[in-house]
Amino acid sequence: MEAVKTFNLTKFYGFRVGVENLNLEVLSGETFGFLGPNGSGKTTTVRLLNCIIRPTSGGAKVGGYDILSESEVVKRITGLLPEVPGVYERLTAREFLEFMGSLYDVPSAVLKRRIAELLDFFELGDRADELLEGFSKGMKQKVLLASAFIHDPEIVFLDEPTSGLDPISSRMVKDLVKMLASETNKTFFICTHILPLAEELCERIAIIDRGRLKEVGSPDELKEKYGAKNLEEVFLQVTGRNVSRDMIEWV
Repeated sequence: MEAVKTFNLTKFYGFRVGVENLNLEVLSGETFGFLGPNGSGKTTTVRLLNCIIRPTSGGAKVGGYDILSESEVVKRITGLLPEVPGVYERLTAREFLEFMGSLYDVPSAVLKRRIAELLDFFELGDRADELLEGFSKGMKQKVLLASAFIHDPEIVFLDEPTSGLDPISSRMVKDLVKMLASETNKTFFICTHILPLAEELCERIAIIDRGRLKEVGSPDELKEKYGAKNLEEVFLQVTGRNVSRDMIEWV
């Protein structure tokens, strides 16, 4: 069964292409990487699939539900860490997670336990009752990651999940995804430009550039297809982003 299936999904911002004629399938329980240069359409796609913006044309189903006619159900079965997240800085970490859990009607006893477990996992248990305004960017990112999991969603969208995190915290995020992927049937849709992250975590990846889907396959399949040693070489070939001497002639 597909966790995500798009049908010529298209979004224009005036005359500018966000994403165009995207046809993509992500299988249930899969850890899927969505790669592309800045401005390629990754975040637009995630916003469409989470019913934050509406498509110009085409459509999609997430968890079997239509993003247009069943948007409320889609929002309940998905968790999202956006690319540019925000927190209510006058709340404590615990209060913020309580608020996020209440939006999804998580029972209070369950919510209390999950908050404690997630804060401990991200090594924030001793900061649980401090205001978020005093947290570093990396600490806020941890709280936001916790909020994406607070209602135990079927499908988790992570847009640049290690942004602002130090190497130890980045490792924690990778371990969390690996653990949940192996022990549950959760689907992970990970947008990133950090190619080693995608190569380590993702069973399949898609590469998007200038709003159009360019490639889909497992890292090994794509490396073989392009005769590449790693995913970075594949990415550069697919997107044509190799640096040439002409590009830096002024130096």
